[in-house]
Amino acid sequence: MSEQTTDKRVRAASRRHFLQAGAALASGSAMAGFAGTNALAVSDSNLPPSVPEWMKAPGDPTGSQPYGAPSVHEQGVVRNISKTLPQYVSAASRTPLQELDGIITPNGLFYERHHGGVPTIDPAEHRLMLHGMVDRPLVFTIEDIRRFPSQSRIHFIECSGNPVYTKPYGKTASDLVGLVSCAEWTGVPLKTVLDEAGLQAGARWIVAEGADAAALTRSIPIEKCLDDAMLVYSQNGERLRPQQGYPLRLLLPGFEGNMNVKWLRRLKVTAEPAYSREETAKYTDPMPDGTSREFTFIMEAKSIITRPSGGQKLIARGFHQITGLAWSGHGTIKRVEVSVDGGAGWQAAELQEPVLTRALPRFRLPWHWDGRPAMIQSRAIDETGYIQPTLAELVAVRGLNSFYHNNAIWPWRIDANGEVSNGQA
Repeated sequence: MSEQTTDKRVRAASRRHFLQAGAALASGSAMAGFAGTNALAVSDSNLPPSVPEWMKAPGDPTGSQPYGAPSVHEQGVVRNISKTLPQYVSAASRTPLQELDGIITPNGLFYERHHGGVPTIDPAEHRLMLHGMVDRPLVFTIEDIRRFPSQSRIHFIECSGNPVYTKPYGKTASDLVGLVSCAEWTGVPLKTVLDEAGLQAGARWIVAEGADAAALTRSIPIEKCLDDAMLVYSQNGERLRPQQGYPLRLLLPGFEGNMNVKWLRRLKVTAEPAYSREETAKYTDPMPDGTSREFTFIMEAKSIITRPSGGQKLIARGFHQITGLAWSGHGTIKRVEVSVDGGAGWQAAELQEPVLTRALPRFRLPWHWDGRPAMIQSRAIDETGYIQPTLAELVAVRGLNSFYHNNAIWPWRIDANGEVSNGQA
């Protein structure tokens, strides 16, 4: 039997199970688990058949908020900023993955990581310099860049320290892997701009530098620059926000986050990498044998269940949908498997279409919780056949001195009272 046929039978069986559960609910045999939900608000005058208060008077006029804002009831959905780490020039904020649906991260919730604070840049005075091993050194204004033929593509960006090995513990999905987000990016293929300058023989690397106070600098293989790299100026249909590199950033789909240099001001074509601070003192991995992994550009296959996940609570036995996100810097996610018994057995989840390369496809699996303690987890398999490892498997190879590129499976523990917590803690 083929893998595809097996997947179809698993999904069909899951749908039958859900329909059977739904029939039981309709007949009243399973309503006991949900009775408490409605009973909490039976005296509320806004419930049917009463006319709710918000229907008794006109609402806010159009234009009362020139830039749209979420509902006041969603004000708690914000970026996760550490209360224990100082937030100044070298800081980070995490995307609240467990609060989001779909595959696109709103601009206001996109994770941040910066090394020298967020600069305030006047786009009229910003320039991009392209020099080094090129026939024609060039300096571009933002308007010059915007004159090139553009394209829009959906890709994720992930910090390679998401999470670290030594203490990868936290309460929520955001605490663990909130340094990943996905957006539609609009800009110019880097290859187009390089063709304008003309690469010289022997050009093997491009050294990119940002216009922040850290002058963050990373070396990029020329193959990536001529493949899918982009110079982007818009995110999810609007201009980049300052925290995301306004007015211009580099996008390297699938490569570790800090290589996607923000506030991009300089591209130097070279024969050798720069061996900058951010690729020697940082973003290298000490290995158990005393060597260090260097230039570990690609983010490997990973997934996380976002619902139910840490900090949440199942309010009743019965049907629950398990959902989460998966991604791989190597390309497309081909399969996500979910275990509801601590890894003893696995079943294929359904991937939401379209499943895009180097994006954040969402997976879903219908599940019937029987009210007993459970351990749920997911693992991703990408187009290369790579299977997301357990933390124990990863540590066995890389040891505990590594800091970056922890793509381990992360389990969630569900107690008999429905509370969900970190399964590794």
